[in-house]
Amino acid sequence: MKFIAGPCVIESMEVLETVAAELVRLQDKYGIEIYFKSSFDKANRTSIHSFRGPGLDKGLQMLGDIKQKYGLRLLTDIHESCQASAAGEVVDVLQIPAFLCRQTDLLVSAAKTGKTVNIKKAQFLSGLDMKYPVEKVREAGNNDIWLTERGNMFGYNNLIVDFRNIPDMLTICDTVVMDCTHSVQRPGAAGGKTGGNREFVPSMALAAKAFGANGFFFEVHPDPDHALSDGPNMLRLTDLDAVIASILKQ
Repeated sequence: MKFIAGPCVIESMEVLETVAAELVRLQDKYGIEIYFKSSFDKANRTSIHSFRGPGLDKGLQMLGDIKQKYGLRLLTDIHESCQASAAGEVVDVLQIPAFLCRQTDLLVSAAKTGKTVNIKKAQFLSGLDMKYPVEKVREAGNNDIWLTERGNMFGYNNLIVDFRNIPDMLTICDTVVMDCTHSVQRPGAAGGKTGGNREFVPSMALAAKAFGANGFFFEVHPDPDHALSDGPNMLRLTDLDAVIASILKQ
């Protein structure tokens, strides 16, 4: 079972280190595999005025510092094929954002790094549709692939999760991750930025496990109400321990 956690976007080394220290504690406490996640650039923000992050060079340096100091495996997302090689030198898992999961050049460039490729299921696709992005990565010579469920969008600033997508995607690859925090987003529902309902995150995790998910993704922050991206749907860092415990107990 895999766990992925971290702040949505790189805000500062202070935030990164606060989260990393807690993830190391939880990893040791439960004997689990945790990947530290944060984005060097959020290229898909609702508004052009929204905070995007420090950028590729500085962001990868900061993530590399976290890896060196805390020994955590790293995951980050890329939005353009030209970012894959540099990111692959630093992180262990390259994540393909949901809206970009059909972008052939992006998938192929990620595959050619030889790193694990985590493809998030698009909000407009079914679980079984994900066989085509997976084929692109495999045809490029990489069989180390995860798929991530994060809900479907039908407009009206909301997402719906069809948990049948999880067993469907398990017929395509061995690792299917539930994105427990992005699935409670309210896209564009907060006046030019994304809203969300973090109170449903623990239930999303348990429902996903019941359907066979073997990976769990949580964006966490020490103070999500003041986070610079995805605050309303991010889990409070202090709540992560109890959520992981509930998953492991079931």
